[in-house]
Amino acid sequence: MEWPLALLLIFGSLGVLMLSGLPISFCFMLVNVMGAYLFWGGGIGLEQLAFSIFRSVSRFSLIALPLFILMGEIMFRTEVAPKMMDTLDKWLGRVPGRLGLEAVAGGAIFATLSGSSAASVAMLGGTLVEEMEKRGYKKPMSLGPILGSGGLAIMIPPSGLAVLLGAIGEISIGGILISMIIPGLLMGVFYATYIMVRSWLDPKLAPSYEVATISVGKKIIATIKYILPLGIVLFLVIGVIFLGVSTPTEAAALGVIGTLILAALYRKLNWDNLWKAASSAVRTTGMIFFIIIGAAPFSQILAFSGATPGLINLTTAIAMPPLAIIIIMMVVVIFLGMVMTSSSILMVCLPLFMPIVRAMGFNDVWFAVIMLLNIEMGMTSPPFGMALFVMKGVAPPNTTMGDCYRAALPFLACDLVVMILLISFPKIALWLPGFMG
Repeated sequence: MEWPLALLLIFGSLGVLMLSGLPISFCFMLVNVMGAYLFWGGGIGLEQLAFSIFRSVSRFSLIALPLFILMGEIMFRTEVAPKMMDTLDKWLGRVPGRLGLEAVAGGAIFATLSGSSAASVAMLGGTLVEEMEKRGYKKPMSLGPILGSGGLAIMIPPSGLAVLLGAIGEISIGGILISMIIPGLLMGVFYATYIMVRSWLDPKLAPSYEVATISVGKKIIATIKYILPLGIVLFLVIGVIFLGVSTPTEAAALGVIGTLILAALYRKLNWDNLWKAASSAVRTTGMIFFIIIGAAPFSQILAFSGATPGLINLTTAIAMPPLAIIIIMMVVVIFLGMVMTSSSILMVCLPLFMPIVRAMGFNDVWFAVIMLLNIEMGMTSPPFGMALFVMKGVAPPNTTMGDCYRAALPFLACDLVVMILLISFPKIALWLPGFMG
């Protein structure tokens, strides 16, 4: 079978199954069964598929994924993060766009909890938008910061999606987690700068209001009590990877232990919270592992059918700069982000993209960071970005989809600036990994 026909058969079948409403992981498994039977020799191919599925989920590096999820669940159930939010709120004072800045800080904090842009938008939108509007904030400044900062859940480690990307694309998970730090911080800085400048130029968007005066001593005590310990826990995860002391899996285990100790010190650790955290982590992990066992054999079937080598040869033969091909890939990801979940995008795109990226000589880790940022942009891009619909669902009843679209655009512009910087200066993503132990 010629490779264009094989590619059309595989993706055509996948498209039909997805339109039928089946869960994405089941769609991939059915296509894998069909592909294994056709391209791997009938019954023997199905045996090979079983071996491939086992190998895809039996890697040591994947243990980091449920541990990161459990760490976030423990933080959420034991209310560690809200205490940190309250402490940051004490330091903000009467700066322009105060609640918008709080949303950005909240997005960064919830990044350590969920790793999901939609979940972060739902949590922040449900707690902050109503308060913002009571304080006189207009829609662009009440919805926008939350839509923008929700994407930080993808771009600030520890990120479950980054681990999933590394597992599916066979990229260094530790390298991705470290390389995300500077781009994620850049996004937060651009968001905060835009909020303060816009609020200063047009005070009606984010009116100032009286806040309780708190002494510097109390602020420092709250910081030592609630921010410093959480910073130590995050160092146990990211710092030890950076120093080369442990693998991402071992670092994730340290993070869970540190979170448990922290919850116990705050007297929030009990069997009920532990059970809820563990059961939620198991459900989420099971869902993600179903995605992995669908994605790994899918990429092998694409390669064996001749579709992947054919695409590589076609792409490298096109008289087009390699960077232009990367940009085309990113445009595709942004459009897919409007209609698909982030994990589904990874399953569809990585088996096709990664062989081409490697054939053109680009750095895997750099491409992974750009891919994550593109997924985040797709989730908040009008008209069908999923985060926009999540925001519409949790916002006050007088909120329209047009309000969500207009609020998201300035923060998408900030993301685009970071994207251009990453493409123009890859060292932004690769500088920190270069110092890893």
